[in-house]
Formats: sequence, C-alpha cells, structure tokens
Amino acid sequence: MAKKPGSRAEFVFFNVTYEDGSLRSNRRVPADALADGDGQARAVIEEQDRAVAEKSGIPPLTIKSIDRAA
Repeated sequence: MAKKPGSRAEFVFFNVTYEDGSLRSNRRVPADALADGDGQARAVIEEQDRAVAEKSGIPPLTIKSIDRAA
C-alpha cells in the first residue's frame, strides 16, 4: 500500500556535546520546530533528555554545545 503524501516527518540532525565531555551524534529534531533557526534545537533536545531521564531515573546531563550534523 502506498503512503499518503506528506505523511513523512522531516528531521534535522544535531551532534550534542555535554559538560562531562560525552557526545551524542545525530539527535533528531523535527524541522518544523526550527522555524526561527537552530536556536530552538537546544530546547527540543533538553526536553527529550528530560523525558528520558524521567523514565530512567538518571538525572539529565547539562548540554555544553549543539552543532548541526554534516
């Protein structure tokens, strides 16, 4: 069965460096969340980290920098 046009979500990928020196590659952020530029990516990724931390019981790491993946 064919997919409906426009049913596929578009994502932008970011590499995230945390204060402890760890790196997470290719973190997905919905493209529509970046209407005002890449600055919104930090808030989206922080929210994703909070959700994971809540489920795992491990506190979220502090983000040092975010760069768009090549």
